Amino acid sequence: MQTTYKETISKILGEIPLTAEFYFQLKNKGEPGTRYSLKNIQARLPQILKDIEQFKTEQKKPKKIFVFTSLHYWVEQAATVSLYFAAKGHHVTFGYLPYADWQKPVNKFDLRRQDLYTKKVFEDAEKYMDIVSFLPIHPSYKSIPEELHHIIEEVSTYDTQYTLQVEEFDQNDPLFKMRMERNESFARLLYSWLKNNRPDYVIIPNGTIQEMGVAYRIAKWMNIPVTTYEFGEQRKRIWIAQNREVMRQETDDLWEIRKNIQVTDEELEKVKAMFGARQHANIWENFSRRWQGSDRVGSEKVRESLKLDDRPVVFLATNVLGDSLTLGRHTFSKNMAEWIERTVQYFVERTDAQLVIRVHPGEQLTHGTSMVDVVRNLLPKLPEHIHLITPTDKTNSYDLVDIARLGLVYTTTMGLEMSMSGVPVIVAGQTHYRGRGFTFDPENWVSYYKILGGMLDDPEKAVLSETQVKQAWAYAYSFFFEYARPFPWHLVKMWDDFDRRPFSYILSKEGQVEYGTSFEYLIGKKLDWAEIFADKLEK
Repeated sequence: MQTTYKETISKILGEIPLTAEFYFQLKNKGEPGTRYSLKNIQARLPQILKDIEQFKTEQKKPKKIFVFTSLHYWVEQAATVSLYFAAKGHHVTFGYLPYADWQKPVNKFDLRRQDLYTKKVFEDAEKYMDIVSFLPIHPSYKSIPEELHHIIEEVSTYDTQYTLQVEEFDQNDPLFKMRMERNESFARLLYSWLKNNRPDYVIIPNGTIQEMGVAYRIAKWMNIPVTTYEFGEQRKRIWIAQNREVMRQETDDLWEIRKNIQVTDEELEKVKAMFGARQHANIWENFSRRWQGSDRVGSEKVRESLKLDDRPVVFLATNVLGDSLTLGRHTFSKNMAEWIERTVQYFVERTDAQLVIRVHPGEQLTHGTSMVDVVRNLLPKLPEHIHLITPTDKTNSYDLVDIARLGLVYTTTMGLEMSMSGVPVIVAGQTHYRGRGFTFDPENWVSYYKILGGMLDDPEKAVLSETQVKQAWAYAYSFFFEYARPFPWHLVKMWDDFDRRPFSYILSKEGQVEYGTSFEYLIGKKLDWAEIFADKLEK
């Protein structure tokens, strides 16, 4: 009852002018009074500003740069990026929304307190950059272009799928309605602001979901150069996409150049070491993730535990629903669940093969629809030649690769790894390694069944050539070690990174050699892979 009472009072106070301002100053004493926190950058900002004053450079033709983000942890990260460009002499506007989370409604009273707190944290930084809050206190009812309505609905759909970790949902769901309202309020404000303050470049984290997804789409629709960025599993690395959605991981330009360059023995050894760690459930070098829950036991023990016989084994590896890398990645199926359902239905009649479905271990950390339920709802009792491995099962996926004659994937990286092991793989979703020459990539259901049936009828025809396997290894090296560019501060454990590589280092000659080019990519320097690989192309 106490929580409900506080929420009710906050909601009432939120509708009364200046209440949040008085409360913030008198009661909270300059703190937000919520879990919204910028304490990490607040503690370091005085030194950051001193470093900017010491190292600030002048630009003959400074660029107008607009950086936008939402959510407090992204606000800290993106503000640091903004301050870097301010230190390099550009005209920077840092735009933000003071949200603590994206999936829960927040009353105006708390929002205003969080906004006041944000402004207080960055008040000394206003000497170096403009700071703009996009907090929608007063809604706008002016008409907006039809395209903006499409953007708002698309992003709100992704937000709901991402949050609920589902592929299908009811548009009457309160979450979807809340995301529609929040995204529309922001879209109206941003569209108006960009028309009146058109920047030379826009920089946005992620660019797929939430208000960041709205910002990316509006900037691109308005033909404003826009860069999106994200962080993967590697420390000191960043994914960068120019006028593209970074979570699409579009490697076409990279591979067009890299496929013609011989991979060195040293590079191959690096890939082998990384995948060796993945296979044996270890963490390797600057990667921050352990990919398996248990070590390998060998193919014979796996065959024995699953009661597999001599019939060909088809290994189907699923993704985790709601992951940004699966949103909107369908090609010929409506979604991943439909692809799995129709594949299982196909194999019911194919008793000449054994289908092993490995549900992603990451589902242990999620709350949405499990692919286990998708399969069991379709077939409560599985035939003896179809096997379902649940997320909590200790089976190491790489033992399954060893016994597989064919792999089936949606977008999971496991498809790339199977190709590296010489296993032919059919890719059903739009993933970054699709169409690189070492996978089978159907465009519709007819071609999917044709390819699948042909491989089962004559497995020898599907065996990858030595050239294709080498291509898979070369692509793996390029994706994991070249696609991600050097960057000093990862979003995860950012402030540990920052304390090791503060502004004084990043702005120094040594720091500029190491990271300066990556920052330039964020503001329009062409990500030219021919230039990046110039030394290798000359050999």
